Amino acid sequence: MVAGAVVKVLIHRREERGMELLPFASRCVRAGEVHELVATDHTETAEGARIDRVAFLGFAEIACAGVVDRGDEVRVNGRVVGTVLGFDGCHFPNHYNILVHTPAPLTGAELGLAPEDRVEFTQVREEAPVLSTG
Repeated sequence: MVAGAVVKVLIHRREERGMELLPFASRCVRAGEVHELVATDHTETAEGARIDRVAFLGFAEIACAGVVDRGDEVRVNGRVVGTVLGFDGCHFPNHYNILVHTPAPLTGAELGLAPEDRVEFTQVREEAPVLSTG
């Protein structure tokens, strides 16, 4: 699990943002980095997929180094917000846009986010295959 805290709540949305998904299904993050969380109802995960309908959730500071993967569950104060769709690097190396798939893109303000709320990226566990010993 990668955890952090909201440091800035955002209130705006765009219908033609034009973000593009990076070809990576995961990104390493370091303690102290700040990344932007962006909600979208897009589902395409192919490299270069255009992401237009977005609502900006906010910026989060990473508390512990780790790896954020496509499909990770995104929780704020224990409440599931969505799952990681992918990453946009238009502002990198300043920060990544971590795109969060949600049923409907809501802003951070609409979700009631506040500075210091706990953010977690949690791997969704699948049942491990049973290994044969014989």
